[in-house]
This record gives sequence, structure tokens and C-alpha cells, in this order.
Amino acid sequence: MRRILLAFLTAQALCLGSPVVAQDTPLTEFPYTPGLDTSAMDTSANPCENFYQYSCGGWIKNNPIPADQSRWSVYGKLYQDNQRFLWGILDTLTHKTEGNNANQQKIGDYFAACMDEAAVEKRGATPLQAVLDDIAAMRSKTDLPAVLAKLHLSIADSGLYFGFSADQDFSSSSNVIAFATGGGLSLPDRDYYTKPDAKSKDLRAKYLAHVARMFELAGEAPALAQQHAVLVMRTETTLARATLSRVDKRDPYKLFHKMGVAQLRALTPGFDWNVYLQTLGLAQGGAINVTEPQFYQELARLWQSSSLDDIKVYLRWHVLHAQAASLSSAFVTENFNFFSKTLRGTPLQQPRWKRCVALVDAQLGEALGQEFVDRAFGPELKKQTLVMTEQIEQAMHDELQHLDWMSPATKQKAVEKLKAIVNKIGYPDQWRDYRSVAIARDDFYGNLSRATQFEVRRQLDKIGKPLDRGEWGMTPPTVNAYYSAQMNDINFPAGVLQPPLFDPKMDDAPGYGNTGGTIGHELIHGFDDEGRQFDAKGNLKNWWTQQDATRFQQRAQCIVNQYAKYTVVDNIKINSKLTLGEDMADLGGMVLAWTAWKVQSSVVKPESREGFTPEQRFFIGFAQWACENNRPEDMRVQAVTDPHSPGKYRVNGVVVNLPEFSKAFACKSGAAMTAAQPCKVW
Repeated sequence: MRRILLAFLTAQALCLGSPVVAQDTPLTEFPYTPGLDTSAMDTSANPCENFYQYSCGGWIKNNPIPADQSRWSVYGKLYQDNQRFLWGILDTLTHKTEGNNANQQKIGDYFAACMDEAAVEKRGATPLQAVLDDIAAMRSKTDLPAVLAKLHLSIADSGLYFGFSADQDFSSSSNVIAFATGGGLSLPDRDYYTKPDAKSKDLRAKYLAHVARMFELAGEAPALAQQHAVLVMRTETTLARATLSRVDKRDPYKLFHKMGVAQLRALTPGFDWNVYLQTLGLAQGGAINVTEPQFYQELARLWQSSSLDDIKVYLRWHVLHAQAASLSSAFVTENFNFFSKTLRGTPLQQPRWKRCVALVDAQLGEALGQEFVDRAFGPELKKQTLVMTEQIEQAMHDELQHLDWMSPATKQKAVEKLKAIVNKIGYPDQWRDYRSVAIARDDFYGNLSRATQFEVRRQLDKIGKPLDRGEWGMTPPTVNAYYSAQMNDINFPAGVLQPPLFDPKMDDAPGYGNTGGTIGHELIHGFDDEGRQFDAKGNLKNWWTQQDATRFQQRAQCIVNQYAKYTVVDNIKINSKLTLGEDMADLGGMVLAWTAWKVQSSVVKPESREGFTPEQRFFIGFAQWACENNRPEDMRVQAVTDPHSPGKYRVNGVVVNLPEFSKAFACKSGAAMTAAQPCKVW
């Protein structure tokens, strides 16, 4: 993915409460930003010494981070423009008294209920009472499987001990099976619980205080709340130590342990999986992929050593944590103060309209997305994107034919996989059916809960059913793109195909550098360190000769070594084993985009504009998608959790390996943006 917004949305956009940032106005049409913006540049910088500063210095200077953001970027600004446009749609539907179709009525009513802050404030924490009563009613540990299943059905992203959902079988991608995954943590990563440095210890102390304050808000006496916070920290630390690292999770073989219920029961003696599955409404005879067996063994030991009261405390905490954003302002503010202000350095809460728009997109995204597409994404734009995609796929085909390090046998399999890739552009062919989701204009928490249950059930119902290869993993307004190794498809939502990221008014050079680079980036993910392990049908299968695999790893190591030298913030270096797939996709994507643009240039002859040659415009267009400003607190989180390198290195780290760049800017040997021995995989 070019950008991952999930953490951003979880940490900020879904924290609902009193708006303290001045509200903006909804949009009825998009503000235009050109695909190459000369005002964003710093032409006093030497492009051969720091191309990122040269391309983005003006943008960095003129775009300080808004007070309600932990970071700010070209992607982030377009995301906000999209939000304002969606706000305009929802605001219109909310106030429209007649003529709405069923989906329009649902998203309008959902938004209206979310925006009714007075009603939310009046209800306080009472919406949680039924859930908390279920936890309190547990009489023994034998009640845990049924209670946990009910919680997993009704509370999204709860982190309650483990995750349970559906996904494609790694060994047979057309089959959907159950997945039992790790979980149980509230902090962003396992390392937050175990690292011994001073900053980590300080953050853990602040987290402990936050948990205690949340328990107090729920009615506990301060001393008891502190005691319970210590228990939560001890429980989560135990689970963190048993959790695989993010680097290990990039290896699909380490996440593939298919077994039956009896085998899973053997891993977790004392936990009745039959009751758990029955409560979820699932058959008990199917296969389950247990992604982290050692985690489940440790989880069983934790359950055995914990008292029933300990388990209840842990469950109550995760219910409070997961639902804080949907409660009254006291909970919202406390949640924001730790997870956004302390953890990511964000000074102020986002206005409520942003958070409500994000919730509609997250829960009824294809109903809202249909409205977005009808207004902002026409067939001509889809056609242009498809043409560029096909050109870049042809460039990849040609690249494979000319590789000097890959044997004919592996090339044949690679071409087979390339030809099997499905291109999804803009929006799904068939829109999701939300008829079974009951939405009430006066029941925000109920809407949230029912929409959550709809989506959890929808996912679980896939188990044992034929795979829907037409399904999307992102909503149409999303400012992002992705490749799915098991679907073997690349997906470009309509939201990311807007100016300045895709600018039909601009000449081809910056367009191919920007959008072409994104397309190439996603395509390369099918052949990066993780994606290359899946075949043309999306099965986890080794289609490489041993010699070719070794040669690939040697070339990949060049990228690992290069990015490991870059500093994120303070003395923290990039975890280049974590970022390898994205770094490889950035580099390979630009190689493909350049090749495709050169082909396009034979059709439409490029011209120099605004004082830059076509080649220079190609690279400037590439760089300007990555312009960004970041708070140091957020960068520390990114360094641990984000598989993407910071924007500066996603530009400079790429061009240093491209001789075409050095030629375009007449860089001399030894300049910072040139490499004596460039890295190249694809």
C-alpha cells in the first residue's frame, strides 16, 4: 500500500466527543490541486543532494500540521478533502425530507444520530450496561467461551484476548476458512510492553494511569481502579511476550497452522471451543488457521492462572477501551488524551463531523461509496487508469523477459502470475446489500452496534462458502490502494484517483511518476518478499528454483542494508526488515512507471513545461505525492508499527538507485542522490 490509514483512523477519526477544533464547511465539489505544484518546491535545494527537499520543501514550509492531526501529508490533505465532500453528501441526505432511496436514508440517519452529541452525552456510559452485566453474570471460567463469543460478535476491534474471523485458506485460496489470530493488546505493538528504554517505561506509566482513570469513569473507587489497571497491564504484557513480531508476521509460513477444533482444544485446555463456535453460529467440523499456536498455548496458561475476577476485570477494560469513542465526552476525552495526545502528539480533538463521516465510511462504506462515485468518478477516469495499469503490467512483462538473474522456469511462473492479476479500479462491480442493518435516527450507539454485528456476521458467514473474488477490502472513497496476494488483484479506489494524486488535467510525465508509480508499487507487491511466496491462484506455494530464490534474497538484502541506515526520529533507525516489501515496491514501481511513460511518450510527445524537462517533471511528480510533516511522537509509533518508510526516504531512497534520475538532473558521480552500486530487484 502507498499509505496505511487504518492506525490514523483508529487513533483519531473514531474518537467521538466534544469538537474543540473550529468546524470547516462541507464541500459540494473538490478543490483542485495540480499533480505537479511548483509552489510546493524548494528550488534553492540541490536536487542531486536532497531531492525530497527540492520537490517538497515549499510544501513542508507552507503546510504545518493541523492541531487535530498527528501527521500531515499530501495523502492526508486529499483524505480530508474527500471527507469534506462526503460531509456535503451526508449533510444533504440528512436534511432531505423525501426522495431518498433505502441506502441514502440509512447513511443519512446514521450520520444524523452520530452528530446528535446532546443525545450521546445524555446517555453517558449506559449503552454499555447490558454488555457489562453479561460479564458480571459469569459464575465460573466455563462461562468464558460463550461470553467471549458474544463480545466478539458485538464489539469491533475490542482486542479481547484473540481475534476470530474468516479468510482465504493459504493452501487453497478459493476456500474460505476460520482464522484464529493473536490479540489482547491495547498499545500499538508488543514492543511497547517490553522495551526497557526510558521513553517506553514512561509511556507504560502513562498508560497505566489512563486505564485507572477509565475504570474510575466507569464507577470504580480510585484505589480499586489502580489495582485493576495493574492487572490489565500484567495480563497484556503476558500476551505481548507471546506475540509474534511484525517482521515475523511478514512470513506467511509462520502464520499458517491449519488444524481442526480438537487440535485447537489441545492447545488451550479448559476453553470449550465447541461452545464458542456454537455461540458464533458456526459449524464445528471445519478447518481453522491458528496463526500463532504458541500465543494460544500461553493464553491457555494465562486463563488457568487467572481468577474469574481477573478475567472479568480484563474483559471490562477492553469493552471500555473499544467503546470509549462512542460514549459521553468524559470517556472520549480520556481516550483521546492518551491514545492521540500522549501517544501520537496530537494537540486537539477532531471536529465531530470528521469522526462521524469516518464512521459512516467504516460501517456503511459501500452505500456511502456509491454516492461518492456517482459524483466524483466517471467512466473516462476509470478508462484512463486502466490504460495506465495495462501499460505498467506490460512493462513488468518485459522486465521479466530481460532479467539476467532469473531462470526460464521461474520466469514462466512469474509471467503466469502476472497475467492472472485482476485489476479493480474505482469501485466494486456489485454493491454490498445493507438491507438487514437497522439504522435509527435517534440511536447512535445502537446503530454502531448493529452495523458491527452485521459486518462480523458477514465475515463469519463466508466460512465454507464459495469465495467472492469481486469483493473489495477498501471502500470507494478511501485514499489508498492495495494488492492482495491471495486474491492476486490490485485495487485502486476512486478516492485515491483524485487530484493531485491523479490529475487528468496534467501532462503525462508527472501523472506517470505519481499514479504510475502507485500502480507499479502495488504490482510489485505481488513479487516482493511476501507476495512472491504466493502463486498465480493466490496459494502459498514455492514456484521458485532454489537458485533464483537465493538471488532474489541477495538483491533484497541490498535494500534492507540501504534503508537500515536511515534515521526515523531521535536515534531510531528504520526497521528495514519490516519495511522491505514497501521499499521494494517503491523502487520497482518507479522502474515500471518510467518504462510505461517512455512507451506513452511515443504516443504523446512530452514537452518541457514551467522550466523543467519532461524527465524532471516525471520525477518531481513522483516525489510530490510523499510530501509530509510528522510529529515526533507519531514518528516513534510509525518506527515500530508502520511497514512504510518515512516520506523523505520513500523519495530519496528510490531515486538514489535510478540512473535515469541522475541523468535527468545531471547529477555528478559522488552526489548524495547517486549510488555507486544501485539496488535493483525488479
